[in-house]
Amino acid sequence: MIRNIVFAATLLAPLAATAQELPTAPYLPLETAIKAADAALKACVADGNNVSVAIVGRDGSTKVLLKADNSGAHTVTSATGKAFTSASLGRDTAGLAEFIAAKPANEGLRDMDPRMVILGGGLPIKFGKALVGGIGVGGSPSGDIDAKCAVAGLKAIGAATE
Repeated sequence: MIRNIVFAATLLAPLAATAQELPTAPYLPLETAIKAADAALKACVADGNNVSVAIVGRDGSTKVLLKADNSGAHTVTSATGKAFTSASLGRDTAGLAEFIAAKPANEGLRDMDPRMVILGGGLPIKFGKALVGGIGVGGSPSGDIDAKCAVAGLKAIGAATE
């Protein structure tokens, strides 16, 4: 019995050491998410657009949600869905909408997850090539305006804007 325990410990020890040496996955710190959301919201409000801004982590969970005074009831779901979509697929939601429109066989992407919102205004949050989350803005008169505000949020934290 003791021989088996020693043998098992000898085999498992290198695995424990290897697991400790693995790099941790990139993540989006809460403070950074708050800064991005605040900058995006201020950019939209400065232009007279009362919107909601959502930031989600790489796993799609909401980290920050800001809702401007007098923004519509639908803006929270729109912003959160756009952020989720961008984090899930690693791309902007306007580009995804165009991709689907150009090839109707891809229409099924809209139904992959009920949380997805495929309208302009969602952008992935990337530092270098590392995807760490998504930002979504909802409630302005167009997806282009929502996306412009989202870019302001990305610029505020030094994230990629393309």
